Amino acid sequence: MAEPRTIRQTTGVRGAAVVDEGLRAHMNKVYGTMSVGMLLTFLVAWAVGTSPDLLAVFRDPQTLQPNILGWIVMFAPLIMVFAFGAAINRLSAAGAQLFFYAFAAVMGLSLSWIFVAFTGMSIAQVFLVTSIAFAGLSLWGYTTKKDISGWGAFLIMGVIGILVASIVNIFLGSPALYFAISILGVLIFAGLTAYDTQNIKNTYLQHAHSGDSEWLGKAAIMGALSLYLDFINMFMFLLSIFGNRE
Repeated sequence: MAEPRTIRQTTGVRGAAVVDEGLRAHMNKVYGTMSVGMLLTFLVAWAVGTSPDLLAVFRDPQTLQPNILGWIVMFAPLIMVFAFGAAINRLSAAGAQLFFYAFAAVMGLSLSWIFVAFTGMSIAQVFLVTSIAFAGLSLWGYTTKKDISGWGAFLIMGVIGILVASIVNIFLGSPALYFAISILGVLIFAGLTAYDTQNIKNTYLQHAHSGDSEWLGKAAIMGALSLYLDFINMFMFLLSIFGNRE
């Protein structure tokens, strides 16, 4: 009787090892895709933001107020996120990745104004702080044994709340409301970083034995998009609080 039990134990260990190896590869793809998207975003933002002629296509060079094209670029990433979610089942993994990179480039256009509004040093400093905070939060979300899936509904409600408040404040122009939105935004997207990381991990573990490499490829792109949005939003809210203006 001992021999069959040993065989089952050995098989179980091998199965766990395969899952661990697959999870590691999956998370590497998520973080790798996200990193390429981040690099693309900041290259586009820097190229446009440091060129007065290019920036003038979207905003007034002096006041930084967006023109019609600037407003379109400002809201285009939000529209693309909803479109991506609706079309993901019809896209191939390669198509989803291409869409993500296109989204990252458009996001770069929408963020290009920061290179005029803030000093280059403060942008670099806030980016470093955001990177450290993101890495720590994501690592905690990946390694914690605590189930934080219950955070999801609360955090999504928070995102909707700050989105609505931000749109309202475009017309009110209240510095106090702007500051409050920034503080809440940092806290909400910090929580989302941990929540999304755990969700990406759990989603993979639930489907690891399906053998559907196409689905897993698209799941990695969706995971990269989630973490990318967490990073970008946390960066922008921190920049609005701690960034030194030109």
